[in-house]
Amino acid sequence: MKRKQERFRIIEGLDNVIEPTKANYNSIKGSWRESHFKNNNPITIELACGRGEYSVALGKLFPERNFIGVDMKGERIWKGSTLAVEQGLSNVAFLRTQILLIENFFAVGEVDEIWLTFPDPRPRKRDIKRRLTSPRFLEMYQRLLKPGGYVRLKTDNTLLYTYTLEELQQRTDILDLQYTDRVYESPLRPECFDIKTRFEEMFAAKGETIKYLRFHF
Repeated sequence: MKRKQERFRIIEGLDNVIEPTKANYNSIKGSWRESHFKNNNPITIELACGRGEYSVALGKLFPERNFIGVDMKGERIWKGSTLAVEQGLSNVAFLRTQILLIENFFAVGEVDEIWLTFPDPRPRKRDIKRRLTSPRFLEMYQRLLKPGGYVRLKTDNTLLYTYTLEELQQRTDILDLQYTDRVYESPLRPECFDIKTRFEEMFAAKGETIKYLRFHF
C-alpha cells in the first residue's frame, strides 16, 4: 500500500499524465495537439496500456508522432510515464480513465490510430460485451478515428483473436483486414516493430503464439 501511494504521488507530479486530479482532465478533449503536445502530429492511442511499454517504445521509434497510453490503474501508468520522462520522450503521454469513457477525452476524428496490446480477453460469456473488440467498442473506435485510421490488435489469446475476427468479418464497414495467428512468422511482423511487452514475453515463454490483426473502417 505504501509503495502504491508513493507511485500515485509521483504521477500526480508528472506533466505527461492526465488524471482526475489534473486541471486539464476535463478540458483535454479535442485539444491534445494544441494544449498538450504543442504540435500537429498524428495521435496514436494504446488502450488498456498497462505499464505502457508499447507507447514508450513507439514514441522512441517515431518522434514525429504522438502516443497516448490509456489505463485506469495509476500504479501501472507510473511505470510508463516515468520511463517516458527518463528517456526524454515529450511525444508520449498517459491518460488515466476507463476505456468506456474514452469519448469524454477525444473528439470525433481526433485519433489517427488505435493499438490494443494484450487486452484482458474476458473469457466468460457474461463478459463478452466488455471485450475491447465487442460491437460497442468498435462503434466507439469508428467515431474516434480519422477516416482510414487503423485499429491494431496484438494478443496471445486464441479466444479473443477468433472472436474479434468473427465480429469483423460479419460487418460490412471493415476495410483492409489483415491477420495472422503467428505474427513472428508472418509478412505482417514489421507492423509490430518487434516490440514485446512483459505479458508477451511471459506468454511466449509458455509456448503461446502471438496473434495480430489490423483493419480500418
